[in-house]
Amino acid sequence: MQALLSLSRAIDKLNSFVGKYAIWLIFGATVISAINATIRKLFDYSSNAYLEVQWYLFAWSFLIAAGYTLLKRDHVRIDVLNSHFPKKLQLAVEILGLIFFLTPLCVMVIYFTVPLTIQMFNTGEMSNNPGGLIRWPVWAALPIGFTLLLLQGWSELIKCIAFLAGKAPDPTEKTTDKTDEEKLIEALRSESAKPAAPAQAH
Repeated sequence: MQALLSLSRAIDKLNSFVGKYAIWLIFGATVISAINATIRKLFDYSSNAYLEVQWYLFAWSFLIAAGYTLLKRDHVRIDVLNSHFPKKLQLAVEILGLIFFLTPLCVMVIYFTVPLTIQMFNTGEMSNNPGGLIRWPVWAALPIGFTLLLLQGWSELIKCIAFLAGKAPDPTEKTTDKTDEEKLIEALRSESAKPAAPAQAH
């Protein structure tokens, strides 16, 4: 079990690293969108390449961050009954979902998208839009993103089993650890909320 928990921690670190930097893809898409809009207004010029690179960056951001979202338990959960079940039954539902739903879905997507991505890389398939981009870079986000999600699903599975065996904390409890960015924002807010010091009389 300790070896599996070590594997789980390694997967968690991998997805934490990926999730931490995925935000820069959103930033890049935003900057390109602003530049595209500015050029279109000032010079009456635009290109489908600008639009497609935004789509590419957005696709990469949410696909590669899917594993990180599962790690932080920030994904959407429609929970009508499960929260009312005893803890062991909740864990059993979680384990069954990871084994029989998440794992087959991820494996199927990886199985079908890897050959397509390789084919597009070999043929150099381009977008049908005038001035569009080459296709394989955005398709590569699918197998990579779902591989990260699959690995994180297995990590959660290990943690669930370890919890039932009394060897790990409850993985279904959402962590509330604040990021460095959130701590900085709180510090700035508290600093700005302090009353200004009275002016010294001369």
